[in-house]
Amino acid sequence: MTTTVEIVQALATDLGHNVAMRLHIFRRVLLAGGAILALSLASSCASNDDQTGGGPDANGSDTTTTTEALSIEQQALAFSEPGPYPIGVTTLQLDSGPAVEVWYPAVAGTTGTDTYDLRDYVPEAVRNLLTGDVDATLTIDAGRDAEAADEQFPLVLFSHGSAGVRVQSTILTSHLASWGMVVASPEHNSRNLASSLGGVDEADRTDPVEDLANTIELMRQQNAEGLLAGRVNLERIGAVGHSAGGGTVLAFAGDGAVDGYVSLASGARPNDDGELPPLPDVPSFFMAGSTDEIVPADTRTRVAFEAAPTPSLLWIIEGVGHNGFDDFCTFGNGSGIVGVAEASGLGELLDGLPQLRALGTDGCIAPSVPVDDTFPIINHAVTSWLRSLFAIDDTPIGLGPEVSDAYVVPVVIEVRD
Repeated sequence: MTTTVEIVQALATDLGHNVAMRLHIFRRVLLAGGAILALSLASSCASNDDQTGGGPDANGSDTTTTTEALSIEQQALAFSEPGPYPIGVTTLQLDSGPAVEVWYPAVAGTTGTDTYDLRDYVPEAVRNLLTGDVDATLTIDAGRDAEAADEQFPLVLFSHGSAGVRVQSTILTSHLASWGMVVASPEHNSRNLASSLGGVDEADRTDPVEDLANTIELMRQQNAEGLLAGRVNLERIGAVGHSAGGGTVLAFAGDGAVDGYVSLASGARPNDDGELPPLPDVPSFFMAGSTDEIVPADTRTRVAFEAAPTPSLLWIIEGVGHNGFDDFCTFGNGSGIVGVAEASGLGELLDGLPQLRALGTDGCIAPSVPVDDTFPIINHAVTSWLRSLFAIDDTPIGLGPEVSDAYVVPVVIEVRD
């Protein structure tokens, strides 16, 4: 339950915000605290008859929730705060070479923090140039190699985008783990940040779709023995992809390897005849931002949503840009990896790479709104949709058009049943 101290701390953050924004934060924290309490009550009071898809029969975890105790505003924020599980994190490796970052529910009492530095994911020659005194790290509450909670949890594959890294969306992937999912994210060394800067040999590059397939096999091995032995429900698999990762997920889901997928700031490309290829016949959730100039919401994401087999869901969040779905805007004083480079005196170099500059800042600067205000919306929506996909909840919570005006920014929500 949210405490008075936490509310005061929330109000004290980001002193540059105006009074109206502070009042919104106050309202959001109160609602989130109420939603978590209501979810807890609903879960504890639900009978087995009410738990149509969740409970131990679905994934070994009796965390089914219902909407009966929640107002519309509470539904809209039901999963915006961290879930009931502490987070564990570990790094594995595919036989083909790429590393795989895995976030998972840990045993009660797990403590610690885990930090990554974006500069560690660039070639050494570039890293030696990034000497500016500006933050390029992200820290989460998590225990590295912590003992996993003694339950079975659904598996979520995460596919990062071009010039991205496997940990690029830790704010989201760790959040999913706190709500009872094992999330595995392979490093796509054919298009990661190091590769985009010339730091990966052609012979070492692997196919992103094969990376996902190999990750499932890796998790199968881990489920047999190792840190996650017996903890992964390989009968329930979802996928989440950002940007180019959305395209990877589309290609992978077409083979029936996953139960459904979430496409973030992505879409589908027409073929040479101007037609979209057939999209996977599984449930889908397309989420985009209105200020994204890398993958425009209306001409790329909406087109894919309208072509996808049903059921499909579309969210377009006002004021969110391309990097609104990853961690990058939290670096470089809010201007992303570009800010880290500029603080190191590399501005002129970036001027000669306008595409990289645009990719690195889209969503981090005006007209996009601060990501701290929109991360809770994204965390809630992706978490709720996956919980519904995995039948953890008896009905979807806070995903329909009724919650479109419940946030600090408007959200266009469309459903195709």
